[in-house]
Amino acid sequence: MGGPIAFVGDAITASGYRLAGVTVHVADEGGALAAFERALDQAQVVLVSATAARELPLARLAAAIAALAPLVMIVPEPDGGPPPVDPVARVRRQLGLEA
Repeated sequence: MGGPIAFVGDAITASGYRLAGVTVHVADEGGALAAFERALDQAQVVLVSATAARELPLARLAAAIAALAPLVMIVPEPDGGPPPVDPVARVRRQLGLEA
């Protein structure tokens, strides 16, 4: 059983979260969805790295965020990389300006 907070992401970033007492689920290459599902089953708060979030099916990630329990948050990469979902592109799609 995990703790109240879980992190899903790469091994290097996960080591820092582990030092802070967070349960970590390393998203090995191609294993982000399995790690994410384990974290959802075991924690009250799930922190997902932006890189791991990009590997998840968008519909699954959106459903988990909308569910509110457990609370799912995407955390930025240490290098300040772009977010997994571009809010401008999302609004344009919703308005029918892009396919």
